[in-house]
Amino acid sequence: MQLTITGYSTALFSTWYFIEELGILFDAGDGVSSGLLQKSRKIEHILISHADRDHLTGLLQLNQLNARPGYPVIYYPQNSGSFPPLEAFSKKFDPHVNGTQWIPTKEGVEIRIREDILAIPVQNGHVVTQGEGIKSLSYHIVQTKRKLKPELAKLSGQEIKRMVEELGKENTTVEVRTNLISYSGDTPVEDPQRWKDTKILIHEATFLDGEEDTKIRPHSNKHSTLEEVMEMVGASTIETLILGHFSSRYSAEQIDLRIKQLCEKYAITIPVFRVLPGEISRNILNGVPVNQ
Repeated sequence: MQLTITGYSTALFSTWYFIEELGILFDAGDGVSSGLLQKSRKIEHILISHADRDHLTGLLQLNQLNARPGYPVIYYPQNSGSFPPLEAFSKKFDPHVNGTQWIPTKEGVEIRIREDILAIPVQNGHVVTQGEGIKSLSYHIVQTKRKLKPELAKLSGQEIKRMVEELGKENTTVEVRTNLISYSGDTPVEDPQRWKDTKILIHEATFLDGEEDTKIRPHSNKHSTLEEVMEMVGASTIETLILGHFSSRYSAEQIDLRIKQLCEKYAITIPVFRVLPGEISRNILNGVPVNQ
């Protein structure tokens, strides 16, 4: 499936990514409406990773412009207390947005985006909860298809048709799942197997240097360093990497040089793209990878 991904992600200021063909928005930081303009009307499902302001401040404006009966559907971590009052305020301030759905979600819940597409939340360690439940999520976007059971593959077309009519598709096929996109949100690198077999991984890489991570960690929430991410990717089976959420203290030259160095260090040959601080990256996958 060809995907058009547009995004903006600068640590502390704003993060959002729009998957045009699927009508999915990951997070809703400042500037998402002005960045997408009329294309924001295509957004049907908004998957929020956590309640930090740089992931939320564009949500009310986006909703005010695009709310219609049943849409958009906003999913958020179930134990994050910021969202119910935000929903109540938005509906009082802009009564016409009452059709918007606000749905709490948690790890493992299967969110039906369309007949063949699921969004599956995964708990991450960005927000330290101390037993207060789930307040920070990553997401997998999974395509589902039905495939004929292997034991029936040698039958003739007529025999297969007859068996499907008699037994039904559920008994003659198996479901095959393909992980199209994974979105880390803000999170440290925790389980390298989390992104196994992902075709496209969108991952934060806030700090270029691990020492800076230990010196500057706002609100004690946890982030990734670029080297941690690249080491993990070097040992993974993902097919394409999009890096974002870099700190604005870094220049484009610093970021690109470090990515190239780490691609060489960890023998990474898959395409690696990046969203630079302060810049909207449009149709990211149509650009030139940093490591080519």
